[in-house]
Amino acid sequence: MTDSPDAQAPRNASPDGGVRAVDRALALLCAFRDEDGPLGLAEISRRVGLNMTTALRLLQTLEGQGFIQRLPSGGYLLGPALLLLGERFRRSLRLENHVLPALERLRTESAESAVFFVRDGGRRRCLYRLDAPQLVRAYAPIGEVLPLGHGAHGRALIALDTPGTPLPIVTRAERHPDLAAIAAPVLDAAGRVAGSIGISVPLYRFTPEMEALCRRLTMREAVQVSRELGGDPARLLASA
Repeated sequence: MTDSPDAQAPRNASPDGGVRAVDRALALLCAFRDEDGPLGLAEISRRVGLNMTTALRLLQTLEGQGFIQRLPSGGYLLGPALLLLGERFRRSLRLENHVLPALERLRTESAESAVFFVRDGGRRRCLYRLDAPQLVRAYAPIGEVLPLGHGAHGRALIALDTPGTPLPIVTRAERHPDLAAIAAPVLDAAGRVAGSIGISVPLYRFTPEMEALCRRLTMREAVQVSRELGGDPARLLASA
């Protein structure tokens, strides 16, 4: 008799196809918050919804690999192996690996030009750009330097300096009389603005429907790239 698919499934598999023990171990690591001191076993178990026997077994495994430290008092802290992994992540981080796929998604879904600017002292510089597939399109060469605080990207790069500034930034005929632009900041792991990402559109194509689409796409990619760079997009979402 052939086993049913359910019978063949590994017992330790989670419903989404992951490994339950790994999911639980990661949940234990994520249970620690910025303001926490050492946490006791009971508190960790409560936060992740595991019984203490299971939590203890997982903590012991994590401790053996340096991801958790157990103090003589019995409390638990995050371990030094996480710092090592974080440093490896930082060293391996390449902005283009995350920005260029995001720009490709923006260009494909909007059929308009997608751009990424970085701050360069008191100015902004076009670092990456993918041009629209249409004959009439917004254009700015890679490397072009423009004023900070002017245009959608110039404003987006400093938007978080003023709490309450709505995102994304939308401008019409500000940098050029025939162009509209939408941009939002991207954050890195230190909470700094790594750049601004967005879409440039000839003004005659910037209908209300196009604006709504570009707003949604720009915020989606700003949040996604921020996450990939290790940033916390909560500040972006709070202003959206």
